Amino acid sequence: MKIFIREYIISILLTIILIFVLSLLVSQTTMSEDFIKPITIGITSLSLMIGAFRISKSKKEKGILNGCILGVMYMISLYLISGFISLQFTITLSSLIMIFLGILGGVIGGIIGVNF
Repeated sequence: MKIFIREYIISILLTIILIFVLSLLVSQTTMSEDFIKPITIGITSLSLMIGAFRISKSKKEKGILNGCILGVMYMISLYLISGFISLQFTITLSSLIMIFLGILGGVIGGIIGVNF
């Protein structure tokens, strides 16, 4: 369980850093704001992929399960945090896509981690 917590924190920190870089790019360039949501989903998936890769590489088994667990932990906390901030606990198509792709990123990272 200790490794899940460590990689969960690493995934969140990586997401925060990459979102900060994205915000700098958007504010300092002529980048369209239409790209923010897809890039944010990509950043979330990538962060989970890296965290799940690291878990599965160290455990050397059950990559799909490990990646899925990390993805679910991360996406539940992201949903709760965003719900508290916005004071709206709604699920939209966009949030379902983000949840699915986040968990999928964790699963893919877990599979890669077990095999390399």
